[in-house]
Amino acid sequence: MIAKIVLASNNAGKLAELQAMLAPLGVQLVRQSELGVSEAEEPHRTFVENALAKARHAARVSGLPAIADDAGLCVDAFGGLPGVDTAYYATRFGYPKGDDHNVRALLEQMRDVENRRAALVSTLVALRSADDPEPLIAVGRAVGEITREPLGAHGFGFDPVMFIPSFGRTFAQLPPEVKNANSHRGRAARQMLQLMRERWFQGIAS
Repeated sequence: MIAKIVLASNNAGKLAELQAMLAPLGVQLVRQSELGVSEAEEPHRTFVENALAKARHAARVSGLPAIADDAGLCVDAFGGLPGVDTAYYATRFGYPKGDDHNVRALLEQMRDVENRRAALVSTLVALRSADDPEPLIAVGRAVGEITREPLGAHGFGFDPVMFIPSFGRTFAQLPPEVKNANSHRGRAARQMLQLMRERWFQGIAS
């Protein structure tokens, strides 16, 4: 029985969200830094390729099953960019890397843009081992519109500027449990939970 899975990320927000979402399986997620795993190279142009590279690296170094998330913001007016470069978006415009700087840079670049439709996309990849020939892959999307200023105090990343029409609020204005249930990562995690039950944890009740 799998009891521990290494998370191929050092992001505390991702760890908290994914640990809560995968709790029904009774597994413990451990950040890769706690196991001495360095960050993997992410040379690819798609979320799934980068997530697979991160999961494979973490599994190989730790010897444990691994799960990796590659996520980003895809803005319609920018042809789907920044995409896989989301984490470093601010650095393209002279700002340091960081969530607040990313939000500032995005709002500046979209100041005169009318089409504000965008999607937050999360791709989760899980491997039983570095050589697992059948990775589990789950993709979640949350579609909304980019606001003209940050709103709300919850979440991280682009949550303060991601307005979700069905709620009439940004992700950062929603209670964490509501956001987690409806976010791109939440949707991907629900798919991953089902895939893990079917493939890795047969017999565990829903």
